[in-house]
Amino acid sequence: MELELSDEQQLVQKTAQDFAKNEVLPKAAAIDREHRHPKELVARMGELGFLGIAVPENYGGAGMDTLSYALALEEVSRACASTGVIMSVNNSLVCDPILKFGTEEQKQKWLVPLATGKLLGCFALSEPEAGSDAAAQKTVARVDGDDFVINGIKNWITNGPVADVCVLIAMTDQARGHKGISAFILPMDHPGVRTGPPDKKLGIRGSQSCQIFLDDVRLPKSHLLGEVGGGFKVAMATLDGGRIGIASQAVGIARAALEDALAYAGERRTFGKAIVQHQAIQFKLSDMATDIDAARLLTWRAATLKDAGTRHSSEAAMAKLFASEVATRAAHQCIQIFGGNGYVEDYPAERHYRDARITEIYEGTSEIQRLVIAGSLLKE
Repeated sequence: MELELSDEQQLVQKTAQDFAKNEVLPKAAAIDREHRHPKELVARMGELGFLGIAVPENYGGAGMDTLSYALALEEVSRACASTGVIMSVNNSLVCDPILKFGTEEQKQKWLVPLATGKLLGCFALSEPEAGSDAAAQKTVARVDGDDFVINGIKNWITNGPVADVCVLIAMTDQARGHKGISAFILPMDHPGVRTGPPDKKLGIRGSQSCQIFLDDVRLPKSHLLGEVGGGFKVAMATLDGGRIGIASQAVGIARAALEDALAYAGERRTFGKAIVQHQAIQFKLSDMATDIDAARLLTWRAATLKDAGTRHSSEAAMAKLFASEVATRAAHQCIQIFGGNGYVEDYPAERHYRDARITEIYEGTSEIQRLVIAGSLLKE
């Protein structure tokens, strides 16, 4: 694995760093406090090419690789985890499956505006009774002439309240289990599509999510993504890439916790010296830095394998598992270093703590990542 970034990758990283520092970070606390979708930052990400980084230029994207995507997403998430996950969903869960499984007509109609930021996407897999058990879909799409008629409810759909288009997973043949699942491209303004109120969440409050209600949604067969019965394959391949995105987000959150804790420790004084001079604090910072580097390297490995076209399910699961738990640990230690100030909204430590927690849950819980990794080990 090549650890030296190319000139193009370094440019992407620097561009994202400047954007995050100058435009995102100054707004991050207010976005969280107001539970506000940062539409102006989303528009800027579209202008910068960050909403379709790994999409080829002929489809409106930046034509970069997955590693470049991971680099940019880490920088954005270091400034604001909410903005980071909006970027992650559009890239990993919407653009990627349409690029991989879509027809040429679908790519021209949907991928181009998604990659350029003219449209924003969401991904609807989870349901009230189907989260980690993705094959337990209750949303049904039945054939009626040249259309599919879809009924069901989707849960926790990131970008749902503000999305223009949805990659939807539904059951087309319940008797066939996971082989009876299909994927669709669903316009969110289509008749029969309703969204519930935004979820009231612990963290990533600027990233709006909601339930999606599908009531006799009549969708032409041209909106089928991939083959009938191929939806489980679409979903699993999509989640492999999505886990690289969430690992990158988690590294960004962990970095924010470390950098803010380090700065605070240099200013806060106890017993006649800055607390950064106390060995107990130094050990915490050292552990955080080591964890973050390890998480980043796991993420880069998974991204590099994806770019090489190599199967990367286990590596993506390892990166997501470790990075998300690193983010939680780093945010925990950040609050500890801030002390009482870490527990109040005047400082960023409590926001990092709240934002970190979700990374162990969405795109597959830590328990699911361990099952994926174990499954790979048992096949060897």
